[in-house]
Amino acid sequence: MSNLNREADKRETFSSGLAVFFATLSSAVGLGNIWKFPYMVGENGGGAFILIYLVCVFLVGMPVAISEFFIGRKTRSNAVDAFEKLKPGSSWKFVGYLGGITSFFVMLFYSTVGGWVYRYTFKALSMDFKSVGSMSIEDASLFVSSEFGNVVSSPVAPILWQIAFTGVVALIIFAGVKNGIEKVTKTLMPVLLVLIVLCAARSLTLEGAREGIDFLFTADFSAITPGVLLAALGLAFFKLSLGMGTMITYGSYFTKDNNMSATSAKVAISDIAVSMLAGLAIFPVVFTFGLEPGEGPGLLFNTIPLVFSRIPFGNVLIVAFFLLASIAATTAMTSMMAVPVSILNEKFKLNKGLSVLIVAGIVSAIGALTVHPSSLLGHIQLFGKSFFDLYDFLASNIFMPVGGLLTVVFVGWFVKKVLLFDELSNGGTVKNQAYLKAYGFLVKFVTPLLLIFIFLSSIGILSM
Repeated sequence: MSNLNREADKRETFSSGLAVFFATLSSAVGLGNIWKFPYMVGENGGGAFILIYLVCVFLVGMPVAISEFFIGRKTRSNAVDAFEKLKPGSSWKFVGYLGGITSFFVMLFYSTVGGWVYRYTFKALSMDFKSVGSMSIEDASLFVSSEFGNVVSSPVAPILWQIAFTGVVALIIFAGVKNGIEKVTKTLMPVLLVLIVLCAARSLTLEGAREGIDFLFTADFSAITPGVLLAALGLAFFKLSLGMGTMITYGSYFTKDNNMSATSAKVAISDIAVSMLAGLAIFPVVFTFGLEPGEGPGLLFNTIPLVFSRIPFGNVLIVAFFLLASIAATTAMTSMMAVPVSILNEKFKLNKGLSVLIVAGIVSAIGALTVHPSSLLGHIQLFGKSFFDLYDFLASNIFMPVGGLLTVVFVGWFVKKVLLFDELSNGGTVKNQAYLKAYGFLVKFVTPLLLIFIFLSSIGILSM
């Protein structure tokens, strides 16, 4: 492995452990927390779904994350070359290609939602929600809902905002690891966390706070179906950016002394905390204003203007929240775009600027099909699903879990245990032997079996 170590010394890295934490957290804490988590909890029955999600995070998500960190830092390579370097001449590099494909599928619909967030930021800056605070609850709810309908159903505007969002991400990738990814995430992520706490604190003072809390924390296990299991697993992978090469790519930028197992635990716990805060911010508003918990992708956009409109300086806070939501969406998609860009740049030897241009161009062109059903291209369907729903389903429920399964099988069964544990303990300097033994058991037996069971149940081969 001496060649791996020599190449590692040449590769650009994050500057510190704090930078590593904020970069990986920014990949996990994005629209998955403040957009997808709340509406999926609403669609799948509340507390029972959250419990299943937590099991998926700790028994599946963290072992996959640590495995991806290991592959990335050990090889200091893009997702494809990483597998090739660990198992030369094998077909395992297919998993790296699958990660690149999966990241593309996620970006195709994620860029649409990122465009919505950008548009809302400009609406907030224009004080479009200024009058909401003086309206009755019914009128305010109707006004905000109609505003979201106008944003997503315009014939051309959603496509333009999607292109703008993708363009900003492309510029960050082009700027590099330290001047782009690290500088943006380390500066702005703490501010986003403060705003989410503020939003949750105010939301808990509303009339519907008790109902919102009950919805989040009351578990109805009769609601658990194979589909709910798969949705929870897919959400865990989506929110932690797993199974699509992002953590392999970011792992390749880790410092040599970074404690990867500790980083994965900190990111998972922080990610869960932000998700729960988002739920506490949104569901009291849902029940106070008579909205539907299972409203779907528009839930975030229909609740945040309502809660901030009820507090002093609310219009300023609406601007701040959507600005920071824009940043969260941007940093999360940055980690996704880094995967195919690094593959094109390093594997296929294209220069970085051209690699960024190709990826951003494809995402903008094909991603235009994911816009709202009422807009210019949104009426097109395939297999009975809109392209937005199809890309989301394929990426979150199939490609990510399959990519994660293959990754843990590779690490658990095809990588030498001595090599794995040496890297994860930083050559023995990190005293985490008990943790590594537990991880070794999970990654070899428990995590693969859970992934297989949930996947087979979801497609009807196994019945519950």
